[in-house]
Amino acid sequence: MPNSPKKYLVTIAGPTAVGKTSLSIRLAKDLNTEIISADSRQFFRELNIGTAKPSPEELATVPHHFINSHSISETYSAGDFERDVLALLEDLFNTHDAVIMTGGSGFYVKAVTHGLDDLPAPLPGLRESLTERLTVEGLATLQDEIRKLDADFAASPEIANPQRVLRALEVFYTAGVPISQFRIKNTRERPFEQINIALDRDRAELYQRIDDRMDIMLKDGLVEEAKSVIEFRSHHALQTVGYKEVYGFLDGQYDEKEMTRLLKQNSRRYAKRQLTWFRHQGNFEWYNADEYDRVLAQIKERII
Repeated sequence: MPNSPKKYLVTIAGPTAVGKTSLSIRLAKDLNTEIISADSRQFFRELNIGTAKPSPEELATVPHHFINSHSISETYSAGDFERDVLALLEDLFNTHDAVIMTGGSGFYVKAVTHGLDDLPAPLPGLRESLTERLTVEGLATLQDEIRKLDADFAASPEIANPQRVLRALEVFYTAGVPISQFRIKNTRERPFEQINIALDRDRAELYQRIDDRMDIMLKDGLVEEAKSVIEFRSHHALQTVGYKEVYGFLDGQYDEKEMTRLLKQNSRRYAKRQLTWFRHQGNFEWYNADEYDRVLAQIKERII
């Protein structure tokens, strides 16, 4: 990667439905650059409605990467994403001084901006076994288990994230020590400058946007989409908000009205967790999602 001029990764983060996609596309057009998606579910070609992917028209506006890049039949980890994005950036920085990365999957964002811990690969079959337990026994059972094994992890916000709980159990049963012992202490050096921006909105407005989006997803066929990939329901992408509630409905646990209520409620709770996570990182500059001119001016001040 060339040493001069400086290269910049502009990260646009924030909660679901805040408006990251539209703002990032405007930025990419004004900066004449490309977009990397850091949404851990938009990788998968089969998941369109429930992942709120950019529309075909939006995707045609500027080049996007890591949308529809994999099949739901594959496993694609944050570590894989870190490796692949860094390789892509090395290529993109040959022709662009700045590249935009956007998404609400905090762990995937952090993989690129800070680097991940050098965790051991799980024992063969362990991930599948734990994922099956998550489906059958539920998150609470696995949370109780990890509390007995790793008090430091249990005291962190990650205890509420099913995939992080699974990974913590994987590490303990593979290496025999808590995941906290593998935590890196320093951010890995990156050969580019970083501009980290997070978006927010008035809470009532954000929650209304989430409710409206969920109504549109249901109208567009979210239930049918979930049915079409039901054989992969143990995949981590389908254990998330927006799909797990549909599977509960399909399993007869509750009726359609309750499914809709849960979809909206859990999506709002997920947005709140995202906001907490990004604020906890401490390295984001926060803007209202409607403050496009301020965001653009801040970026141009840094890179021009």
